[in-house]
Amino acid sequence: MRRTPVHGDTPTVAERARSVLAAAHSMTVVTDGRHTEVQHLDGSGVMGHVHLHAPFEGRGAPPAGRVPVRLELTDIAPTPVRDRLRARVTLTGLLAAPYDPDSAESTCMEFGQCVLEDASGRTFVSLAELEAADLDPLATSEAGLLTHLVDDHPELVPLLLRLVHPLPGRAVRRVVPVGIDRHGLTLRLEHATGHRDVRLPFHKTVRHIDHVGPQIHALLAASRRLSHTRHLLT
Repeated sequence: MRRTPVHGDTPTVAERARSVLAAAHSMTVVTDGRHTEVQHLDGSGVMGHVHLHAPFEGRGAPPAGRVPVRLELTDIAPTPVRDRLRARVTLTGLLAAPYDPDSAESTCMEFGQCVLEDASGRTFVSLAELEAADLDPLATSEAGLLTHLVDDHPELVPLLLRLVHPLPGRAVRRVVPVGIDRHGLTLRLEHATGHRDVRLPFHKTVRHIDHVGPQIHALLAASRRLSHTRHLLT
């Protein structure tokens, strides 16, 4: 098990889990041996559909009839890249009553554990960490931002590649933005036998979605200056 990273130019594991819960459009609910696919979360994400609370710590026996439940969510890259699965988040806990997928009210769930799994391994996130994590201002808009960049401004992606150090060689066949958050933009560099992801940190942490445009423009400006400098040195 890896440790939760400290704040820096990448989100913490708790922040990533919080963003997945907020941005998810669907989830799988596993309870009583049944798998229920919940396809519509009404734009409120999991936290608007399920209310998490701390485990029972009162005197005496816990309430009877509680139902074990597991919520499974996948974080899929919104752009057409290889291996689009970026992470999985699993929440386990107890319900006071059997799960009702047709209920319009928030379901109360006693928190058991939260696990985020990605290419780096599995990390457990406590309820306190999850509740304390700030929701990334770009979490629910990430898909739109990335697809807009890929579909409407594909000529900008090669410019961003100039900021990668060391510069990728000819083995790289395709470069696609695969993630964006308050701290920066992630590019996926695909080659014949696999891929690797590289981070381009923003100059300033984005506090509001309206501020992401200037940060992307700052990256592009830095790339153009770098290209001009290289031209002068040749």
